[in-house]
Amino acid sequence: MNKTSIQSLPSSTRDATRLALRLGIPVHEIELHHFPDGELRITVGPAAQTTIIYTSLDQPNEKLLAILFAADTLRRDGARRLILVAPYLCYMRQDAAFRSGEAISQKIIGQFLAGVVDKIITVDAHLHRTKDIRNIFPGIEAENLSAMRAIAEALESTGFDPQTIIVGPDEESRPWVSNLAERLGADHAIGQKARYDDHSVRIEFAERYLFSGRPALLVDDIISSGGTIIACAKALIAVGANPIDVVVTHALFPAEMTDLFLRAGIRSIRSTYSVPHPTNAIILDGILGEALRSEPADLSVSTSWV
Repeated sequence: MNKTSIQSLPSSTRDATRLALRLGIPVHEIELHHFPDGELRITVGPAAQTTIIYTSLDQPNEKLLAILFAADTLRRDGARRLILVAPYLCYMRQDAAFRSGEAISQKIIGQFLAGVVDKIITVDAHLHRTKDIRNIFPGIEAENLSAMRAIAEALESTGFDPQTIIVGPDEESRPWVSNLAERLGADHAIGQKARYDDHSVRIEFAERYLFSGRPALLVDDIISSGGTIIACAKALIAVGANPIDVVVTHALFPAEMTDLFLRAGIRSIRSTYSVPHPTNAIILDGILGEALRSEPADLSVSTSWV
């Protein structure tokens, strides 16, 4: 039995394979079979003592069931430690019941996954009032990594204009914006957002004089409906920023929306490989590999993960 291996759900095999090659460990794709009535059968590869289950948890409902089935099967086959590497972690938005009868999905999914695996590694989890991700997963280890180092390195390798202002659309984006700006030695600004519904947003900038004629790099953790990013691009155009580019950790928006962003005045959109998407441009293998360094000895042979 191998000491360590990766088992990947099919939608994440590309990224899991790249990480496995970097770490020098085997990778297996978990086979999914759908019966006519919608039931799921899964078949895993050979278990390792420490088995990493790799999957992005966008479109999560079937994947959560597949993780449950895979984990039970791998433990039955001899796995002693299961690590879920989920670069995008689902159901983190709803951390409280805002109306009577609403489920608190963050708490429910946290308890579910804590009963299935021994450790969770994710990237830029979409947390609001929950400050420490370990509080979501009772009794197991959990790490919430920042993608900003990987993004900064990618920007520097392709040429970064030092006059660029790093911009966040709202106060929630401040941790990512300030982190990236510090790494790049750049100015940064945060917008003031008023949201009317999922698709109606207004954003303003108090210090309008900062932007005239300067490039702006819009940074956020998630783009889903796209309303916030479009509103922010319009606000930046109104204060004279040019050009406007976007970097996002998790690209959850439909690929066809990219044209809509371009028509709104955005020059380019780049996302990390946290969720498979046509805008993927920034790999996360370095930070994920480093997070796995504390695992068994056969994961410590490489000195060039980052």
